[in-house]
Amino acid sequence: MSELSRGVRGTQTEIVTEENVARALGSGGLAVYATPRMITLMEYCAMESVKPYLPAGSSTVGTRIDIKHLAATPIGMTVRCETELIEIDRRRLVFQCRVFDDAGLIGEGMQERFIVDNEKFMEKTQAKLKK
Repeated sequence: MSELSRGVRGTQTEIVTEENVARALGSGGLAVYATPRMITLMEYCAMESVKPYLPAGSSTVGTRIDIKHLAATPIGMTVRCETELIEIDRRRLVFQCRVFDDAGLIGEGMQERFIVDNEKFMEKTQAKLKK
C-alpha cells in the first residue's frame, strides 16, 4: 500500500436510465439525469479513488458536498465523473469533482470525506439505538 497524497484521481461512469432520472428519484418531474444521482456518483468516485491507500479496516465517509448541476442529460447518454484529491488534513480529505456527458461539463464542485475506522465508526453509530 502506497501513501495517500494529493493528486490521487478517480474516474467512474454510468449510463442515464429510467432508474436514475429526476422523475424516478422524486427530485424533479423530468426524465433527465437526477442531481441526487450525480452527487452519489461523485461520492462513489472519490471513495473508490482513495480506497487502495487506506489502512485495513478503514473507509471514508462523506461529510460535506458543494456542487452545481450545470446541464441536463437525457436517458441513454453516458456520464463520467472525475475526482481529484486536492487537500489532506490528517483524516480530512477534500476532492474536486467534475461530471461530463457526451456534450461536455454537466456538474462540478467540492466534496469532503473523513477517513474512519469501520468498527469504531459503526460502534458509535449503533450506540445511538441504546440512548
